[in-house]
Amino acid sequence: MKERLQNIVRAIFGREGAMILLWVGFAVLSLSTMLNMASRLREREDSYVNLWVKSMVRLNENGLDDVITDILDDHNSIPFFIVNERTNTVEQSNLVSEKIIRDPGRLGRKMSQLDDAGRHIVVTNYYHGNKHIFYDRSRTLVFLTWFPIAQIVALGLLLWLWIFTFRSTKMSEQNRVWVGLAKETAHQLGTPTSSLLGWVEFLKTQPVDQETVTEMEKDLAHLMKITDRFSKIGSDTTLEVTSINELVGEAVMYFRKRIPRNVELDYNGLAMAPVRARVNPALFEWVIENLLKNALDALQGHGAIDVHLSRDERNIYIDVTDTGRGIARANREKIFEPGFTTKTRGWGLGLSLSRRVIEEYHKGKIFVAESEVGKGTTMRVVIKLIP
Repeated sequence: MKERLQNIVRAIFGREGAMILLWVGFAVLSLSTMLNMASRLREREDSYVNLWVKSMVRLNENGLDDVITDILDDHNSIPFFIVNERTNTVEQSNLVSEKIIRDPGRLGRKMSQLDDAGRHIVVTNYYHGNKHIFYDRSRTLVFLTWFPIAQIVALGLLLWLWIFTFRSTKMSEQNRVWVGLAKETAHQLGTPTSSLLGWVEFLKTQPVDQETVTEMEKDLAHLMKITDRFSKIGSDTTLEVTSINELVGEAVMYFRKRIPRNVELDYNGLAMAPVRARVNPALFEWVIENLLKNALDALQGHGAIDVHLSRDERNIYIDVTDTGRGIARANREKIFEPGFTTKTRGWGLGLSLSRRVIEEYHKGKIFVAESEVGKGTTMRVVIKLIP
C-alpha cells in the first residue's frame, strides 16, 4: 500500500516533488502529534499543580507541614517557588535557579512572566499572610514543545541535502549525455567535411567564379571550426595568450559578408593597439559569434550592430550593441538559463553555454550591460588583461 501511494504521488508530482510532498506530510504529522502530546502534558501539569495547592491548603489547616515537605520532595518535576505576601520573601523553591531567587530584579521579572502566562496561584492565609505560588513548565514539557521544531529543521536540512545531491547527480548525468552527443556530432561531421574539402579543391581547377569558391572555402573552414569545438566539449580547456583584437575581428569579418544588406556591422578593434588575454581561441570566438548571431536575430533584417573593444588597467571589455527589439528587464537573467528563449526557433542554450565558457573557463563575466525594449541591447564580455 505504501509503495503504491508513493508511485501515485511520484507519477503526479515527479520524483523530487514526491519526496517534498512526503516530507511535508511527515513533518505535519510529527508536529501535530508532538504538539498534541505537549498540550495533554500541559493540562496534566496544571491539574497536578492545582491539586497540589488544594492538598497543601488542607494540610496546612491541620498543621501537617512535614507531610507537605515529603510531598514536595517526592514530586519535584515542576519548577516552582512560593512567595509570602507579608514578608515578601521566597519561602520555598524547587528547580528554580538560585540566581533568580537571590536577585530581586530577576525574581520580579520571573513573577511577572509567570503571572502573564497564568501560572500564578494565590493561597489565602489570614494568620501568616497570603502565599503566592508561581510555577513553570517542566523540562519534559519544554522538551516536547521545542523538539518537533528542531526535528523539522533537521529534516529540512536533510531534505535540502537530498535535493541538492539529486540535482547534482541529475545534472552530471545530463552533462555526460550532452558531452557524448557533442563528440558524436563532431565525429559524424568529419566525413562530409572531408568530402566537401575535396570538392572545393576540385572546383578550384574548374572554369568557375573563383571568388565564390573562396567564400565556400571560408564557410567550410568555419564548419571545421565548429566541428573542432564540438570535439573539445568535455575535454580539458587549454588557454593561450591571444590577441583579442584579431580574434574578435575574425568573427566580425566572417559575419560581414553574410549579413543582410540593410544591416551595418562596425568594429573598432583592428584600429587600436593590440590587447592580449589568456583564452581558448576556439571557444572564445564561438562566444563572440553567438553574441553576433543573437544581435542579428534581434534586428530582424535591418538595423546596426556595433562591436566595441576597450580596456583599462586590469580588464578587456567587449561590447556587442544592436538596435533591435531589446530585452525586458524581467528576462535579463533568464536569458542565461538553459532552455529559455524568446525566439520561435532555437533551444535556448547559446547564452547559457556562453556564460559557462566565459565564467568557468576564462574566469570572466558576461551580462546585459544595457537594454531597452524597442531600442536595442548591449551585451558585455569582461576578461582579464595581460599587461
